[in-house]
Amino acid sequence: MPKIDLGPLGAVINPGPDLAETAAAIDGLGYSTLWVTGGPMERLGQLADAFRATKAARVASGIIPVIRFPADDVIALYAELEAEGPGRFVVGLGGAHGPQPLDTLNAYLDRLDGAGIPAGRRVMAALGPRMLDLARERAAGAFPVLYTLESVAAARERLGGDTTLAVELIAVVEADPATARRLARGPLGMLGQVPAYQASFRRQGFAEEDVRGLSDAFVDALAPWGDADTVAARVGELTEAGADHVAVSLLADRPAGEALAPWAEVAERLVAP
Repeated sequence: MPKIDLGPLGAVINPGPDLAETAAAIDGLGYSTLWVTGGPMERLGQLADAFRATKAARVASGIIPVIRFPADDVIALYAELEAEGPGRFVVGLGGAHGPQPLDTLNAYLDRLDGAGIPAGRRVMAALGPRMLDLARERAAGAFPVLYTLESVAAARERLGGDTTLAVELIAVVEADPATARRLARGPLGMLGQVPAYQASFRRQGFAEEDVRGLSDAFVDALAPWGDADTVAARVGELTEAGADHVAVSLLADRPAGEALAPWAEVAERLVAP
């Protein structure tokens, strides 16, 4: 499957009440793809809101949980956005929890195939080897999160050279260790209760007590913190390890009026003028 060009740097944003405003502001900073987080997404129309608020960046669902949103609704959304801005919407899929997740995903992808949504415009959430294989076989890209550099290199090898490897990086733009780790423990603690992530952490060699206790070593390995230069350096390391695209999810303890400042600081270091 030919790769999908997501550009080198993406931004992961939440579908909150200020989604359109945030998407427009980050689009203006030069991020090549905006990923709208699927877990808290209440309606697929939020993806359309982000799409219509932006002009240059691709907009990707990161990811649509297939157990919550029917394939027919995704098909309708794709057709609508493709008519408005051909090539800019990327269908990111995953979230097939249950006894037969691969069967669920394959049936869902069959529906998209039948409706003419090309595999070249699809990206699959991928934590383990079977999902990486599915991404290689039925999509143009894989989208793992909370991967070490070693895991990125292993994923690159498994995918081969014809599938895009887009890696989500959770990073904290904060120099104080206690504050940075407190912020990082929010998403790590939540995701660490999900069986698929627990299995991913085990595969990556983390001890159960580190995951349960959110140890400093565990947090630091998966959610780097520091100034914008530190974040930019980790993006470079992920790229060297084999990522084609790095989507940054930035955490920071900033006043509401400065919430977008970390995105600008990182963009200044990584987006070509």
